[in-house]
Amino acid sequence: MTAQLDPVVAAADSFDVTNPATGEVVGTFPVHAAEDIAQRVTAAREAQLWWAGLGFDGRRKRMQQWVRWLADNCDELYDLGFRETGRPRPDIQFELLAGIEDIRWAAAHAKRVLGRRKVAPGLAMLNFDARVEYVPLGVAGVIAPWNAPIYTVLCGMAYALAAGNAVIVKPSELSSATGVYAVESFAKANPDAPAGLTSWITGFGDTGAALCRSGVDKLAFTGSVPTGRRVMAACSENLTPVLLELGGKDATVVAEDADLDAAAQSIVWGSMWNSGQACVGVERVYVVRAVRDQFLAKVEEKASQLTVGLDELSSYGPMIVPNQIEIIRRHVTDALAAGATALVGGLDSIRPPFVDPIVLVDVPEDCSAVQEETFGPVVVINTVADVDDAVRRANGTRFGLGSSVFSKRRGAEIAARLRAGGTTINSVLTFVGMPSLPFGGVRDSGFGRFHGEDGLREFASAKATTRKKLGMGKDMQVFPRTPDQFTTVRQVIKLRYARKFRG
Repeated sequence: MTAQLDPVVAAADSFDVTNPATGEVVGTFPVHAAEDIAQRVTAAREAQLWWAGLGFDGRRKRMQQWVRWLADNCDELYDLGFRETGRPRPDIQFELLAGIEDIRWAAAHAKRVLGRRKVAPGLAMLNFDARVEYVPLGVAGVIAPWNAPIYTVLCGMAYALAAGNAVIVKPSELSSATGVYAVESFAKANPDAPAGLTSWITGFGDTGAALCRSGVDKLAFTGSVPTGRRVMAACSENLTPVLLELGGKDATVVAEDADLDAAAQSIVWGSMWNSGQACVGVERVYVVRAVRDQFLAKVEEKASQLTVGLDELSSYGPMIVPNQIEIIRRHVTDALAAGATALVGGLDSIRPPFVDPIVLVDVPEDCSAVQEETFGPVVVINTVADVDDAVRRANGTRFGLGSSVFSKRRGAEIAARLRAGGTTINSVLTFVGMPSLPFGGVRDSGFGRFHGEDGLREFASAKATTRKKLGMGKDMQVFPRTPDQFTTVRQVIKLRYARKFRG
């Protein structure tokens, strides 16, 4: 979820970022226009040449300095994040830790993944040496959401920088303070870096649209499906490639042989952390009928113990966007009207800007609470006859971001049948926090990947180089073609392929 790309008329050339629960003004930021962004792109292109010239080892050294600076100044970021969003400090700490891990991993592995390496030329080109390498794209644009403003900024920057690019980041207008802080941390850790290597822009939807149309060499976007479509349309005007990490309606399967205590504990956390404001959070659970009652009792107990408020160690804090509260209200109302039961909470749990935990049971599959992204502290638990029914229902939405399975014996089998970008067995969301694994979705949850080797290659272009080995045999790529050459190649094809692969 993030700002829309529809034109937004700002009341002035700047805007305030405020705490959603207290109204405290945390910072004032400029509204950047297309002209401002064009200047940043120009500066970024100049700075990127210096950055690419450092090579993998030079870039790794400066990214390691960035990690140290973030660790040394973590308390300042915890305070800023708490003031800006009202989220508990442990949530902000988790974001920072995950972001630091991405920086560390990308810096350490970029040379291995992207560096030049020799590959087999194949029989037809046996007299050639073949190499492949991944070269920087140039300037990457990153549009980050409000629900994880530290992590998504650091993550996008990490892989783009490790691949040799300059980066321009637009944080959400709702969380610009932490987003700007995260961007500026790189320059503070590396004062020798040229201006423009890492820069930020702030504003509303029209600022994001201008970045999409600015001529950057790649645009990475994290946010909602409707906004992702607008991002892609705007980028298509310049054929700018996009990486889209969009919404989710993540499903969890609880099999008959599941550890019910672990399942209940994980599902309550996975559905309620960050007030449920996560594209990759547990929103649907399918539990096999044989263990339904035991499982529901454990979920009810654990969900009822959560604390909601502005205490620094609350389970979770306020909703960031008022409109999202109305979506929650609509989903809960629709579910209850369709015959669902509120195991925990209900409509009375909605007390803006907070929403207490809501657990809905036996919600019809065609309800908005099952088919649409809720993006709040609401989880649907439906009963199924068996695992086959659970898998069918889990795959029954247009989303495919994350998923999870609880089963002592059949976890891998069930996980393989779930259509999603990532699946966790006997836990939830763990693939998101592992920098070595790719993260992204399928279908309406987007395409492209952050993290891992795939994430590094998202911000680079594959380049093939071949070199003829002098004096190596007869060349098939010149005229004239002689009869003896044709006969020789014909024999080789039959010997090499017809006999070897004959069943």
